[in-house]
Amino acid sequence: MKQATTSTPRLQPGDVENYFASVPEDARVTLEKLRKTIKATVPKAVEVIWYQIPTFKLNDRPLVSIAAFKNHCSLFPMSFAVLNTYKDELKPFHTSKGTLRFPLDQPLPAALVKKVVKARIQEHEARKKR
Repeated sequence: MKQATTSTPRLQPGDVENYFASVPEDARVTLEKLRKTIKATVPKAVEVIWYQIPTFKLNDRPLVSIAAFKNHCSLFPMSFAVLNTYKDELKPFHTSKGTLRFPLDQPLPAALVKKVVKARIQEHEARKKR
């Protein structure tokens, strides 16, 4: 899969805005909706570039990432368990181990994004208690 940002120089951890500026408009609009939902769900998260894509970190640990590709966008919950929890709701989308892919012109439903992000927060809290 070819990422939409391949023509940009290697991004640094604080270059989230540069990433969004480098994404084609149709993908950017979709990612911005996703970004807004994530920020509303976890306002304490910090946005960074991690592995060359925008990542939301909570308590200095990666929570979820988002990215644009040539023909789709992705939400990376980084958790097969979370994707498995919502597998019935995710049937219309392509999923793999820790990735949820969706068409550029069909953003994920905000309610579903909130569920996935909240589940990741619960995983973080459970790890912290161990």
